[in-house]
Parts: sequence; C-alpha cells; structure tokens
Amino acid sequence: MKWNDLGTDPCPVARALSVIGDRWTMLVVRECFFGIRRFDQMQERLGITRHVLADRLRTLEDAGVLRREAYQERPVRYEYRLTERGKALHPVLVSLITWANDAVPPPEQSSVTLVSRSTGAPVNPVLIDANTGTPITPYTVTAQRNEGA
Repeated sequence: MKWNDLGTDPCPVARALSVIGDRWTMLVVRECFFGIRRFDQMQERLGITRHVLADRLRTLEDAGVLRREAYQERPVRYEYRLTERGKALHPVLVSLITWANDAVPPPEQSSVTLVSRSTGAPVNPVLIDANTGTPITPYTVTAQRNEGA
C-alpha cells in the first residue's frame, strides 16, 4: 500500500493516518487545543521549519480539521482554528497523552497533566461504550472485518 493511497483505503486506521499520521501533524493539533493559533507561535513552540509547518497546516485545512481566519489585513495574516472535525480529535489526543504518560514515561515529570475544568483535579480517562457504559478494552471489544471491504 502506498502512502498516497491511504486516504481512500477501506481501513479506518489507514484513512485516519492519511490525515494525522506523520510526526508533526498531531503536535500541530495539540498546539491548537492549547490555544496556539498563529503560524509564528506554532513554529516557535514546535521548532519546525516554515515549509513543513505550512505543509501540515495545509493538509489539516484540506482535511477539514482546521480552518483559516484572517486576523490582520495588511499584510494578510491568518490564524488556524479547529473545526468540529478537528475538535473530534480531542479523545485521540487525550488517549495519546494518557498512553505516553503510562507507557513512555518522561525522565522527569510529564509536561502535561489532564485536569477537570470544573474542579482542577487530575482525571483518569477511560474509553467506554456509550450504549452500555462498559469500558472498551482489548478484553471487551474486538475489531471485526466487514465482508467485501
């Protein structure tokens, strides 16, 4: 399978990776969730080249994850805002943070702790089935291949 073909692959993991699958893209999305919206701020915080950042922003915009909004007219400058499709990546980001803090602990303290907006207390995310309330784990759920796909 060629990388360029992932966007039309029947596999949902492959299709998702066609949008967010390189090492910089989820970091750009993370910055947007942290309230960073401007190109120069993102570049400074990520230490990414202008060319690579512009490419990732364009990819995310084309995929409907981000939208550009002008914040200055002369010269025209844009900020990047998450769309509803982009905001839907929040559970993915939370899962990555949780997994990394557990499975790939930093040498010192993690730079990110997930906390409740209402109480400020740390949270312990759990993925659950909305229909039953049952936690989704490798022991409770399996992926089933659809015939003909």
